[in-house]
Amino acid sequence: MRLHRKYFEEMVSLIGIKVFYRAPMPNKHYTTYTEIESNYYDPLEVGVIFDEHPTQQTLKKMGWVSELQESSSIIHVPYDLPAIQQGALFFIPSGLDGAPARLFRVVKLMNSIVNPASISCEIVPEFEDTFKPE
Repeated sequence: MRLHRKYFEEMVSLIGIKVFYRAPMPNKHYTTYTEIESNYYDPLEVGVIFDEHPTQQTLKKMGWVSELQESSSIIHVPYDLPAIQQGALFFIPSGLDGAPARLFRVVKLMNSIVNPASISCEIVPEFEDTFKPE
């Protein structure tokens, strides 16, 4: 199990990106409008594998062929990421220019093996972004 997680860490260092992750606080509700600061923990920088446009073959292996929305993407995060759940937020930086980070919300989680190294999350874009990087 630890070996698989080390493999994932190595893969992230080779082909992954760094994003900011915010988990919802317990007993809080969340919406998309200016409530991020009061309903989410502070941002945590984490290495992930981001697949903005997953192929049909990838989706078929995950069992998401008919369920995945048109605007969804897949992000693979470390298995031991604290408080990962539906409703968590990811701020993904632009890879081409200095544009502000794009905000995504987790709508579905999945892992596919007995000793998982990562969790696959279906994420959808949010259109109201109040994240201010320091």
